[in-house]
Amino acid sequence: MESVRIVDSLAGVDRAEWNALAGPQPFLRHEFLSALIETGCASARSGWLPQFVLLKRAGSLAGAMPLFAKNHSYGEYVFDWAWADAHERHGVDYYPKLVCAVPFTPVRGARILGATPAVKKALVQAALELARDTSSLHVLFACDEDSMLLAEMGFLMRRTVQFHWKNDGYAGFDDFLARLSHQRRKNIRQERRRVRDAGVAFRWLEGEAITRKHWEFFNRCYRGTYAAHRSTPYLNLEFFLRLGTTLPEHVVMVLAEREGKPIAASLLVRDAHTLYGRYWGSVEYVPLLHFECCYYQAIDYAIAKKLETFEGGAQGEHKIFRGLMPVQTLSAHWLAHPKFARAVETFLERERAGIARYVDELAEHSPFKEV
Repeated sequence: MESVRIVDSLAGVDRAEWNALAGPQPFLRHEFLSALIETGCASARSGWLPQFVLLKRAGSLAGAMPLFAKNHSYGEYVFDWAWADAHERHGVDYYPKLVCAVPFTPVRGARILGATPAVKKALVQAALELARDTSSLHVLFACDEDSMLLAEMGFLMRRTVQFHWKNDGYAGFDDFLARLSHQRRKNIRQERRRVRDAGVAFRWLEGEAITRKHWEFFNRCYRGTYAAHRSTPYLNLEFFLRLGTTLPEHVVMVLAEREGKPIAASLLVRDAHTLYGRYWGSVEYVPLLHFECCYYQAIDYAIAKKLETFEGGAQGEHKIFRGLMPVQTLSAHWLAHPKFARAVETFLERERAGIARYVDELAEHSPFKEV
């Protein structure tokens, strides 16, 4: 017997059953999503109302979608502000909308959690039924398998660009540098030397070695970064502490110190194959420290741990000069209003061509030597 229901919390969902569906990526795990919801980072009061779709067979969890009802478009990294504005200008409400995503996490992965195509289709159909009372349904940063299914079911597909570093079996950072052009190799060495000459040293902290005092310092840095950009941080100390407690094997902190005193930190998340760049901040200004904390230390770590990929996060053309190459990501969109759906489809066709040209232009500026 099969049943579908909508829940606003994972508190009553068996952790082992959810994680068996979610797979190895940490962001989809029960612990990560629960931490976001229960600390208030992704909750009704922050404009992320959980509306998770659960499909059960014979009393066991057979499928799920991490779905949120939203009254804004912050924290998504696939920007639809123009779509919202067009709706409002024509007297049509855009919010609330439904978003299937991991909040504040522009990382590709499974979004329709189910073992069979039939289960996945049933989940999407249930999400569409729920979406008919809203303006739209958006599935962000979906994996290729989910994207193909959504395209077959009539969703509009949108491409965005990120920058990822690939480990080509490098023996060390110098081996990586040796594959770059002379100018890029020289620039990176100069940047790293300037940070060293400023008296900054680095430590990698993993798992339980990251204590409360480290999280408190990191949170101070993280909030300072948002304050410097006159924006409000999405996450809080309680979330970081939960992350360190419930998923210690997945967290890495780069701590920058001068004369034994911490001055900056960056937070990385990892699984068996991939390192994900997340957040950073500093309490002192040191030229080029950002690049060292967020990119060079991450690449160093990925090489040392034999990880295959370092995902540097959304946006940032400067990343290409540091060995992170452009990668296209996919999101899927369904809009309830037929006229807006047609207008968005036309827009996406033009945007898709522009994205292709953009990626080609970026590839022409590859920092790697021609083979």
